[in-house]
Amino acid sequence: MVIKAGSYRQLYRRSMDDPARFWLEAAQQLHWSVSPTRAHNQEQAPHGRWFPDGELNSCYNALDRHVAAGNGERTALIHDSAMTGIQRSYSYAELTDLVARFAGALRAQGVGKGDRVLIYLPMIPEAAMAMLATARLGAIHSVVFGGFAASELAARIVDAAPTVLVTTSGGLEPGRTIEYLPAVQQALAKANVPGLPVIIKHRDGFAADPATLGLNFTDWDAALAAAQPAAAVPVKAGDPLYILYTSGTTGAPKGVVRDNGGHAVALLWTMANHYNIGPGDVWWTASDVGWVVGHSYIVYGPLLAGATTLMYEGKPVGTPDAGAFWRVIEQHRVKALFTAPTALRAIRKMDPDAALLRRYNLGSLETLFTAGERLDTDTYHWAGRVLGVPVIDHWWQTETGWAIVGNPQGLDPLPVKAGSPTLPMPGFDLRIVDAMGADAAPGEEGNIVLGLPLPPGTLTTLWNNDQRFLDSYLGTFPGFYTTGDSGHRDQEGYVFVMGRTDDVINVAGHRLSTGAMEQVLGTHPAVAECAVIGVADPLKGQKAVGYVVLKSGIEVAPEELQKELVALVRREIGPVADFKTAVVVDALPKTRSGKILRKTMRQIADGGSYSVPSTIEDASVIDVLLPLLRVK
Repeated sequence: MVIKAGSYRQLYRRSMDDPARFWLEAAQQLHWSVSPTRAHNQEQAPHGRWFPDGELNSCYNALDRHVAAGNGERTALIHDSAMTGIQRSYSYAELTDLVARFAGALRAQGVGKGDRVLIYLPMIPEAAMAMLATARLGAIHSVVFGGFAASELAARIVDAAPTVLVTTSGGLEPGRTIEYLPAVQQALAKANVPGLPVIIKHRDGFAADPATLGLNFTDWDAALAAAQPAAAVPVKAGDPLYILYTSGTTGAPKGVVRDNGGHAVALLWTMANHYNIGPGDVWWTASDVGWVVGHSYIVYGPLLAGATTLMYEGKPVGTPDAGAFWRVIEQHRVKALFTAPTALRAIRKMDPDAALLRRYNLGSLETLFTAGERLDTDTYHWAGRVLGVPVIDHWWQTETGWAIVGNPQGLDPLPVKAGSPTLPMPGFDLRIVDAMGADAAPGEEGNIVLGLPLPPGTLTTLWNNDQRFLDSYLGTFPGFYTTGDSGHRDQEGYVFVMGRTDDVINVAGHRLSTGAMEQVLGTHPAVAECAVIGVADPLKGQKAVGYVVLKSGIEVAPEELQKELVALVRREIGPVADFKTAVVVDALPKTRSGKILRKTMRQIADGGSYSVPSTIEDASVIDVLLPLLRVK
């Protein structure tokens, strides 16, 4: 049982005044092979390690620990595929057995402690099983988002040097299938390891034959049937659990490394204290295992907490309609949903009055959490109105693994301010500083930085590249981790994250946040979503241009809408913004995780060469936008 105690402010102060005691107490909720007596070793390169003398196994804590406590019959995992119509539940005992057997299959392929296993799977139960089985052996998993191009997969194979690759026949999207095996074959050839062992989970409906492709493959089901279950292997708390490559990298991949001990301690703490989720609660993170949100809060977090985690293969709209999320919540009695604002905007665009919601009983839902991008105030108010539950935004990064800023629903929930993810979470010494590192005044926008050491669960380094880690994150402001985001705090300390620091534009010498302009545009009743970018201007350096997507069913003259939007920005931000152009578009280019590709849009608008990240959801959106972006 996870013990919750104290108010937010009390716990935050304790985490700052005595972090060693704070996190050692939190660590006691886990099962340790060797219990830690030290909280942090500052001297261990490149910037210290948490629980340096502790040993544990992450898979054991996520699965076996609950079975040993007599809770083996509790539901651990629900898989709901809107693509196939198939649903399946796994108890903790059943999932432990399947994971132990697949760990045995990996061991039969030569995987041992410290080896890497590359996982290239869509949202199917085997993705979670493969991750946990790898952790069970003390090995290191690296999940690559399903459907990535062969070149991206090859780069990760080269960098991680896996012992085995785990994949499937393909993935399912509305109206199409994505063949995985040809991409695997091409990636292995590009990486010069064509004979690398591959374990394949067969799915019906895909054409590629692994034997014809010349893959050195083993069938998942056959490997499972032949395997002897593997016991959990203790590892040092600071040993790597996984490598997660950040999306859209160019050149050498940037592999974020997460440790075992700090990761387990932090995620278990957050489930109880931030999300208010405990044993037996049904928790749904509508994301993908290929992203950090999926690692933290589809797989490890809820299972460490003894909760029921829901894995959904589908979309917020189109599988079959904008009521898909409401169907899942009703059917599985979901207590809390965690999704990205872009999913809510997609639902709102298709069903602005939430008419489909009236078909379902959402009485089980207590909280909606959002993260992954800024939650605009209009979407925040809409979601709160139609769902009738608290809408809790929080802010974090792939690198941190859990919330930097949040509103802890398991403690004493704090008043919500639209546009703010609330206050820094315990463990994070958050500051807003100017370019020289001096503290910014309340209301003054600056760089968001985090005091060192970072709390447990955050990245320990970049895979095989400590120097790049130091240069990228710790080199700009000595003693601080640089988030790369800008923002400000109000008089009560609430944090407002405005966007990446390169989303700050310079108009005639005035530094302006495009994020602030987007928040204003998003309040217009016709706008479903928007992006503001800075376009090169020969007179003023840059000018702000807005691109807006209209809500479904809205008809308005573009010229009239532009007048209204210009007036809105002028009224809310001021003439200094010099905002004069708003363009109506059918869609905005996004990554599969919902982030708008503002940098790519900016590159196109400036007329130079541009790069389209491999993570793009629909590349055809760029083709449609090209003539609109390049109009000066």
